[in-house]
Amino acid sequence: MMADKRKAVLYPNRENDIDFKMSKFVGEIFVKNGWEISQHVYPGYPDLSGVEMIITFGGDGTILHAARAAADVDVPILGINMGGKGFIAELEVSDIELAETAALGDYKLETRMMIDIEIMRGGKVICNDFALNDIVIKGDNKVIEMTVFGDDEMITSFSGDGTIIATPTGSTAYSMSAGGPIVEPTAKNIIITPICAHVLEAKSFVLVATRIVTVDIDHKKGISAYVSIDGGTHINIQNGDLIKVSKSEKSTSLVRLSDRSFYHKISSKLISRFNMRGTQ
Repeated sequence: MMADKRKAVLYPNRENDIDFKMSKFVGEIFVKNGWEISQHVYPGYPDLSGVEMIITFGGDGTILHAARAAADVDVPILGINMGGKGFIAELEVSDIELAETAALGDYKLETRMMIDIEIMRGGKVICNDFALNDIVIKGDNKVIEMTVFGDDEMITSFSGDGTIIATPTGSTAYSMSAGGPIVEPTAKNIIITPICAHVLEAKSFVLVATRIVTVDIDHKKGISAYVSIDGGTHINIQNGDLIKVSKSEKSTSLVRLSDRSFYHKISSKLISRFNMRGTQ
C-alpha cells in the first residue's frame, strides 16, 4: 500500500510572482520529489488541512498573511523573497535551487514568537487578535497621548504620533525605522518603540516576553486613532480604550535551508546597500 503523499501549498502574491512563473517552477520541483501540490493566491487564506508546508512567493507581507493561517495548525512556512528587503523569507530568487533541498525534507524549523492583542472599551472586549511582527497604535495624522504599562506599572508616558509594540521578528520592520533596536528574531522579547514622540526622553524599551503590556489611550475628541495588526487589520479606537498586548501561545515555524545567519541578512540587506549608495 502506497503511503500518502506529503502536501504543500503554494502561496504566490500575483504582484510579485508575475504569471506565477516562480511558483510553477518550485511546484514542479516538489512534484518531482513526490509531493502533492495545491495553490492559493494571496491575499485569501489557504486551507491547510493535512498540509506539511506552505511556500510563499512575495515579500514579508505575504509571509505575515500566511502566518495568520499557519499558526493555528502549526504548518511551517518557506518564504521565497520576491518583494522588498525580505527579512523573514529564507530564499532569494538567486538561490532558488535550494528549494529542492526542502522538497527532499532536508531542512530545519525555526520558531518565532507571536503576540496577542486585546482591545477593551467600557469594560468589554471589542477585539482579540494576534501578530507575528507588530501592533501599531497611531493617531490619524494627529498627535495622541499614551501611557504604557508593564504588568500594571507605568513604563512611559508621552504624546506623539503613536507607538509600536513589536516582536523580535518585527524589530527589523517599522520599529527599526522609528529608531527601535534590532533584536535577534529567535529571542523572546516584547519591544516598545515610540513614534515621533514629543519628549526628548522617550526611548524604546525591550521587555521580557512574560510582561503584559497595556497602553492607555488619551486623545482629544474629534481626533481619530487606530490599531494596525501586522500592517493589515485596522481597528478604530476611542478615547479611554485599553490595548493589552502579551506573548501568544501561538507561534510561527519557518523553514530554514541555508547557513546564512541573521547578521548576514542585516549586513546584506541594510549595511551593504547603505555603503554602496554612499560610494556612488
